[in-house]
Amino acid sequence: MLALAGTLCSCNDYLDKEPLSDITPEAFFTDDSQLAAYVNNYYASILPSHGNWSYGLFGSDSQTDNQTSMVYDDKYVKGKWKVDHEESSNWVFTYINNINYLLEQVTPKFEDGTYTSAAAKHYLGEAYFLRAYEYFKRYQMFGDFPIITEPLADDLTILQEASARAPRNEVARFILSDLDKAISYLGATDMATTRINKDAALLLKSRVALFEGTWLKYFAGTAFVPGTGEWPGSSKNSSFSYQAGSVENEAKWFLEQAMDAAKQVADKMLGNLAINTGIVPQKECASMDAVLKANPYMAVFSAENMSSYPEVLMWRQYNKGLGVQHCVVMSTHHGNYGVGVTRGMVEGFLMKNGLPIYAEGSGYQGDATIKAVRADRDPRLNVFLKEKGQYNLLFPHAEATHSVEIEPAPALFATDNSDRYVTGYALRKGWSPDGIQCGNGNNYTGCVVFHGVEALLNYMEASYEVTGTLNATAQQYWRAIRERQGMDADFQKTIAATDISKEAAGDWGAYSGGKMLTDATLYNIRRERRCEMMAEGLRWMDLCRWRAMDQMITTPYHIEGIHLWGTPLEAEYTATQLNAASPKERSEYFRPYETDPTSEVYNGYVWTMAHYLRPIPAKQFQLTSTDSSDFSTTTMYQNPYWPTVGNEPATK
Repeated sequence: MLALAGTLCSCNDYLDKEPLSDITPEAFFTDDSQLAAYVNNYYASILPSHGNWSYGLFGSDSQTDNQTSMVYDDKYVKGKWKVDHEESSNWVFTYINNINYLLEQVTPKFEDGTYTSAAAKHYLGEAYFLRAYEYFKRYQMFGDFPIITEPLADDLTILQEASARAPRNEVARFILSDLDKAISYLGATDMATTRINKDAALLLKSRVALFEGTWLKYFAGTAFVPGTGEWPGSSKNSSFSYQAGSVENEAKWFLEQAMDAAKQVADKMLGNLAINTGIVPQKECASMDAVLKANPYMAVFSAENMSSYPEVLMWRQYNKGLGVQHCVVMSTHHGNYGVGVTRGMVEGFLMKNGLPIYAEGSGYQGDATIKAVRADRDPRLNVFLKEKGQYNLLFPHAEATHSVEIEPAPALFATDNSDRYVTGYALRKGWSPDGIQCGNGNNYTGCVVFHGVEALLNYMEASYEVTGTLNATAQQYWRAIRERQGMDADFQKTIAATDISKEAAGDWGAYSGGKMLTDATLYNIRRERRCEMMAEGLRWMDLCRWRAMDQMITTPYHIEGIHLWGTPLEAEYTATQLNAASPKERSEYFRPYETDPTSEVYNGYVWTMAHYLRPIPAKQFQLTSTDSSDFSTTTMYQNPYWPTVGNEPATK
């Protein structure tokens, strides 16, 4: 069935659409199993997962201020990122078109009585969810985007017209509409949390609404939101107006939508968040069951079966027998497969007593060793930041051929991707000490797809952005997050001790629109989100919607890792290795991209305003022009400050 459904996938120069299969829809879509088979085909393609040869989901915050990889990203080099000429792997409509085909075929069959079961209704909800998720991915990349709700004929005129971009807020409203439909259909049957469900849809709705609400707030008055003179879509959308009346009201509407959806999930999480005992299981644990019980919070990210953890709203199951596996566990036994945690991320964590590390009386022991860094810190950092001498492998097995039993000193100078500690700081998020999980590419722990604690964070932020105060619900959620971590729950103490100018040195989230935040409460809401969701793939999304990179247009940012020079760590390396490190004259902290003076980011990351959105490939303007020699006849427009000519960089 999966293979049969796959024959309906397609691709086209305009909307990546191939001719549909000769399979007769009337003969195929007749029972629940066929509907299930079709939507199953898009789970792995559309939703996040661990992938194969990497640190999986836990490495997807790479190229932000939280994590970085062996190679820097071109978006931080002025003039390096250029418009694609022919094609882009991101300006695609394949999955959207295929889900549209499904909806076109099956919706009438719900109306005529072909489909009547609760399961079929649930699968229809999954289809709307999958289209919404795919749209959310594309809209984050490009902002304004074509809204297409039906499979399109291979006709030039039809495809050109369909390529017209809708204003970003209208795209966001369309996504929320799809999610509302999904919510109305989902949950009619008791589906496992390995399937899309109503709570996952509510969480995604809150995420989308929070994204657009904060984007409109922080980019208001710029070319990146509709309704301004600089907005590239002005000429194609001359009659545009905000449905809520103004950009401010539109932002508020989205934020209120985020609050409502988030609260429906967050209330269910109260009392159901896994407790972080602060224990990193070591040799005292005689079995994997004992490991899971020793620290349930760590188990949330490393269990083979995540169904028993209520905060895991949806997870992806892997299976050794079927060959559906990943490399996350192996990566936690090494250097996270070439992804390192930054100094900024590590220093952003509070002490266990709720004070910032620089506050008087915090008890911070410095960063001369990782042992000192972890001492009395936020338990999230304490359990996930690896330290020399800790056991990685507790239960040896013949398959543990790629395991490092005892954590070594950070391998800063290793050349192999799986071994190198890019910044010196590495995580054990997703770790399993079971040797049977430690073969190369043979790991089969689950992958968290939707994490319920995000709902609490979404509500806290959205409500504060709307009212400027912490209401009783937001306070309750904040205390619940702190208490499950074993931290001092008095967030007001944290707020009072916060110096944003010190936080800004390592946290891009301390800025919006090039200006440092002045509201310590808002900053700490962002900090809590950063620490709670560390390495779960949301950081880039957050930085963009907060407009948190403008300051780097004029002030380059240096990615730093572990404290190397003038510390005991120096003794772990040879003179030859130290000669290959970043010079101590530049910083006592290891700078992975400043070991070579010819590096394009030797003097730090710089930002280009256009890079908040991706450019549309140049060929699309030719394909969508009624006169291929005159691009002004196109139904489309380019994103702010990007040219319509291929292989050219942004202008601003």
